Amino acid sequence: MTNSYAPSRQPAPRNPRASGSLTDPVRYPSGAAVPVRIKRAFLLVLMTLLVPGSAQTVAGDRRLGRIALRVTLTVWALAVVAAVLLVVSRSTLINLLTNRFTSLLLIIGLVALALCWAALFINTLRLIRLVLLPPGVRPAVVISLVVAMVLSSGSLGYAAYLLNVSRDAIGNIFSAGPTIEPSEGRYNFLMMGGDAGADRTGRRPDSLSVISVDAKTGQTAIISVPRNLQNAQFSKDSPMRAIYPDGYNCGDECLINAINTEVTNEHKDLYPGVQDPGAQATLEAVSGTLGIKVQAYVLVDMDGFAKLVDAMGGIRIKAGGWVPISGETIDETNGIHGMPLGWIPAGDNTLDGYHALWYGRSREFVDDYARIARQQCVQQAMLKQMDPATLLTKFEDIAKAGTKVVESNVSASQLGSFVDLAIKAKGQETKRLTIGPPDFDASFPTVPDFDQIHQKVDALLGPAPAAAGDSLRPQDAVPGPLSAAGGLPRTQPGTEPGPSSDFTPVTTTPDGEPITEDMLNQFKLDGDEQSIRNLVATNGQCAPL
Repeated sequence: MTNSYAPSRQPAPRNPRASGSLTDPVRYPSGAAVPVRIKRAFLLVLMTLLVPGSAQTVAGDRRLGRIALRVTLTVWALAVVAAVLLVVSRSTLINLLTNRFTSLLLIIGLVALALCWAALFINTLRLIRLVLLPPGVRPAVVISLVVAMVLSSGSLGYAAYLLNVSRDAIGNIFSAGPTIEPSEGRYNFLMMGGDAGADRTGRRPDSLSVISVDAKTGQTAIISVPRNLQNAQFSKDSPMRAIYPDGYNCGDECLINAINTEVTNEHKDLYPGVQDPGAQATLEAVSGTLGIKVQAYVLVDMDGFAKLVDAMGGIRIKAGGWVPISGETIDETNGIHGMPLGWIPAGDNTLDGYHALWYGRSREFVDDYARIARQQCVQQAMLKQMDPATLLTKFEDIAKAGTKVVESNVSASQLGSFVDLAIKAKGQETKRLTIGPPDFDASFPTVPDFDQIHQKVDALLGPAPAAAGDSLRPQDAVPGPLSAAGGLPRTQPGTEPGPSSDFTPVTTTPDGEPITEDMLNQFKLDGDEQSIRNLVATNGQCAPL
């Protein structure tokens, strides 16, 4: 008889290892085959690289994995927003990246993400459980993980570093002043090549150029003002107009490039609160002379300019004639130098900073206007070669060099808008005007006609002709003083879109003998400077490559 009081039989407890969930080879690899363990190891590394947090979710701490996945999805969402801004409002995105507060937050965020991603890789290494892998596979797994960590976490850390370099450069170069509005639809920037020395108070601009940019299209024009322009007119709102109501006309010494030094030494009190009174006064003189409102200036230190060109990897130009690297000045009044320290040959050249500086500054054996033409060419070569590839590969060097080269009163808050315009300008041709040859007579800067200057500037910056037939034809070119000497052809201002490469560099004498450095130096030793002038007369011809 069966005992009804016998205890009922309880089911045997389940073996955790027999549970289907515990036999998952991803989470519990100890019972998996060796090939599965190897695949699992590389898969976890790949998951951490592509979707941070996913490896922890499927093989480790699910809570940690969920937190990491939320961060990952948030970063992806922000990246999508940035991509949309890049397409819809590029200037807004650039302003966010260059703003000192938001850029600081971004730097902190990038550093935090880099550290957290590295921590996830270390956690993934623990999840892989190297002891379960064959000894020969372990080094490959570790190397793969390290490479993935460098590509991901290391890239974020380097991006934070570059952003910090950019932030420091922007803070050192640009001002924190108010934003500027376009004048008659254009932004006008005065670019000055500063010539400063230990024995000189203030910089003496060696070159003056106005970069005028259309506020909507980015179309750009360059107006070069010779440094020896006399009787410069100050704008109506300039404090210097009270001292020189009829223009800067105190005699032969009153050249436009002397304004910076005079104001710095004698009239700083007229510009209270202004960072660089000399530069501001020069800007006002250029504004009044050209009849336009120049809103901001960029002052480039000519000595530091070489560092910037070197940081870019050099510039490429096609030179129309040989250019001397002048030696010691013997007679400053007549511009006579000792033996040249070297020569930049005619033809295609890649110039480092030292040679680019001399190419833009040398005026021995030619006049100032050949030098101005070369300066315009150097400017355009730099703009042309400041492409995304150059910026990405040489950004740190360029940014650090920029802090030693450039001073500006451009507001940092508008940097995004101006960078956006610069990007638009790269796809367009640049118009040019020189207040001197080839657009005016050589004597014009000594006795300038300001009404004529204003008319030419208005024609340059005005809207383009509606019909193609309205453009200047070759037979309409106006002969000028340089054309007879084999120099720069004179055309109506603004009709040439930029330095034309349609010229043949002068590399031989009229007799067909190749021009060499030894030949030119021998002429110099013999005192035959006229022969040198004849051979280098076309060195104002230049085109960026």
